[in-house]
Amino acid sequence: MNGFEKRAEQLKAKIRAAVLAMLQTCEPKHIRIADIAAEAGVSQVTIYNYFGSKEDLIREAFKHYVAEHVDDFERFMSSGPTFQQFVEYVVKADTEAFRRFTPAFIQQMMSGDPAFTAYIDEVTQRRAMPLMHAFIEECKRKGQISDKVSTEMILTYVNMFVAQSQRLLEEAQQSGNGEQFFEEFLHLFFYGVCGMEPGTEA
Repeated sequence: MNGFEKRAEQLKAKIRAAVLAMLQTCEPKHIRIADIAAEAGVSQVTIYNYFGSKEDLIREAFKHYVAEHVDDFERFMSSGPTFQQFVEYVVKADTEAFRRFTPAFIQQMMSGDPAFTAYIDEVTQRRAMPLMHAFIEECKRKGQISDKVSTEMILTYVNMFVAQSQRLLEEAQQSGNGEQFFEEFLHLFFYGVCGMEPGTEA
């Protein structure tokens, strides 16, 4: 990468960071190119030259955000986590997305943008799902989770809770003690209402 290309990538990263920061408090329809340019410290022409339109910029910025988190997930999985650590990571990572961005924006990107939806499906099927499937099979072999339940059902069970990430975040915020809330939630996830932790006595 030559000096010109490096400078261009730095400007693109700066613009993406600016729009992601704005999306924490504003819905896309309320954000103007002029506002993004001011936040990033670049001209509007620069944004149009690099991204074409506001919609393309927002899509590209969120794709980079997702890609970075998938990279983080792959690094986490390569560290050899237990199943409990895996669930904690998945639930907390998803709630962090809802903490960072408005629910309306996430819903718009996930259901109102076919190009972005296709990108998420591709990343999920090509990178995330194979890792999770192999990991669950390994956890079964290690005795960390029951081999009486299929891998597909375990993934469905995890995804049921992930799908409620926004609600979980809202409840955690209302509880006044988010850390304690998630600690209790994870206890319920693994041991149920009446369950006992392994190694404990009634």
